Amino acid sequence: MFDKQIMISKEDALPGRDNPILEFGQHFVNHTDLTAPPAKGCQQILLGLGCFWGAERLFWNIPGVVSTSVGYAGGYTPNPTYEEVCSGQTGHTEIVRVVFDPDQVSLAAILQVFWEKHDPTQGMRQGNDRGTQYRSAIYAYSDEHLVAAKESLTTYQQLLVQSGKPSITTEIAVAGPYYLAEEYHQQYLAKNPNGYCGIGGTGVCFPPQNNES
Repeated sequence: MFDKQIMISKEDALPGRDNPILEFGQHFVNHTDLTAPPAKGCQQILLGLGCFWGAERLFWNIPGVVSTSVGYAGGYTPNPTYEEVCSGQTGHTEIVRVVFDPDQVSLAAILQVFWEKHDPTQGMRQGNDRGTQYRSAIYAYSDEHLVAAKESLTTYQQLLVQSGKPSITTEIAVAGPYYLAEEYHQQYLAKNPNGYCGIGGTGVCFPPQNNES
């Protein structure tokens, strides 16, 4: 029986498809184009905190965040479906793409939300959600963001140790392909206010960050 908590190899991953699952989409809350690249002056980062429904809502509510979307990253299968990702046979984790204006909100402030609002010590799960698609991850689009992410991990790890918590298992890497999830997943909790939200942190607060403006 296939164990969904063990990372699949590239050779054994599902083949996927050439065409995107979602070719166009409009943000249900702020009406931005989900498929557009970041506007001039804006930046982006990919964040995995477990189930992407609740995770996405955390970020679209932050002032200075221009747009969010949910999708799949960190795996092998091109343009996977949600069912394929949930099978554990694509290697992807559920991801929130956060596009933000650094003149209004700092990356440090976004990473503070990331660390505080989930448990990054659980490996291939998040709470009762089990499988490689629920692993914690940060995928950066620049060397600057990659360094900042790794430094924030070191800082938060020290705080967790002081609180008797386990080691962080978050994957931090350069961003590879990001595949948009199906339309019904986008801004799911805005469309379904009583929908499932599995977000839960460790209770350990990250040091306050200054937002430069």
